[in-house]
Amino acid sequence: MKSIRDIYKIGTGPSSSHTMGPAFAASIFKKENPDADRFKILLYGSLSKTGRGHGTDRAVKQAFSPVEAEVVFTDRDPESMRHPNTLDLIAYRSGVEIARMRAYSIGGGDILIEGRSEDDTGREEVYLENSFAEIKQFCQYRHIDLVEYITINEGEEIWDFLADIWKAMQNAVEEGLSREGVLPGGLNIVRKAKYLYEHILPNAHPEVLECQKVCSYAYAVSEQNADNGTIVTAPTCGSAGVLPAVLYYFREKRNLSEKEILHALGVAGLFGELAKRNASVSGAECGCQAEIGVACSMAAAALGQIFHYDINQIEYAAEIALEHHLGLTCDPIRGLVQVPCIERNAVAAMRAINSANLAYFLAHTRTISFDMVLKSMYFTGLDMNHRYRETSEGGLARAYSRRGR
Repeated sequence: MKSIRDIYKIGTGPSSSHTMGPAFAASIFKKENPDADRFKILLYGSLSKTGRGHGTDRAVKQAFSPVEAEVVFTDRDPESMRHPNTLDLIAYRSGVEIARMRAYSIGGGDILIEGRSEDDTGREEVYLENSFAEIKQFCQYRHIDLVEYITINEGEEIWDFLADIWKAMQNAVEEGLSREGVLPGGLNIVRKAKYLYEHILPNAHPEVLECQKVCSYAYAVSEQNADNGTIVTAPTCGSAGVLPAVLYYFREKRNLSEKEILHALGVAGLFGELAKRNASVSGAECGCQAEIGVACSMAAAALGQIFHYDINQIEYAAEIALEHHLGLTCDPIRGLVQVPCIERNAVAAMRAINSANLAYFLAHTRTISFDMVLKSMYFTGLDMNHRYRETSEGGLARAYSRRGR
């Protein structure tokens, strides 16, 4: 399994698979073809259908700048296409094609390049274990917890990396809480995070206070993402608000040390990386269950670590969170990461808390493992009609377009 560094990337929104991934592919191709005087990029599948709303063309052109780059949103997908987020990159010199590369944006800002191994994109194996069952067996045999397991495999330096990740997450929350105005893209969505936070009722019921605070933090990050701000993939840009919202809230509620937060981020990263390896974190491949569902699972696992749960309770918290997102579609209106994406981050943050609380009492009764629900999520996604996998052709996106908007 890859390092948990693979799941957390500091970058610019609104989409890890539609902006960060294609831009990464473009930067590799540009570096490999320094003599090219023009580039052409053909976008297929979800990249073509929702790329305008996600800003794919903008991200790719910036990556190729100052060299001219033409972006084509194609109408027909090639039969050889292996992933819904596929792009062909072509380099020209004096009007003659000199190189061509096919890349797949597989989610979370990562890519695979046709004909090359994964190691060519810098995604090296760090863990020998590739399932949570294997991880649990390793930990239980050696009487260590998940934090010790991470340190053994990643080295002490992983905590310095996660410290930078946590700073970026905090910045996204705090900047999002300070901003007002309308988000770009034409839907006229007004930012709500600041309003939610400033209208918290100090004498309200504790459950109401918790909901307002957690949701305001999730809105803050998600609105930053929608406004092309800097966020951290966890596991993607579109689901970037869930984990920071939960951690930011419980840091305040429980007066957590930075060390406790970093350990929670590490545990969350393990579950996110397992999802990325054994299933998907791509909405274009498996629907929003692969983005928001995995983000909720990561946040629930993080809370298990914060609450000092044992390994079975942590697994159950993550399993509950993902299981009850099974079948969730990805249907962004106009291809923008705004509706239903922003609100969905807030709902998933609250569900993560509920999942962790339930796991405390019932872990000994569970019958479903995390690996099992992860596999189920993946096959559910593959069975899902393509209209509900980030094409903006079904669900809310279709209902909205029928209104004539």
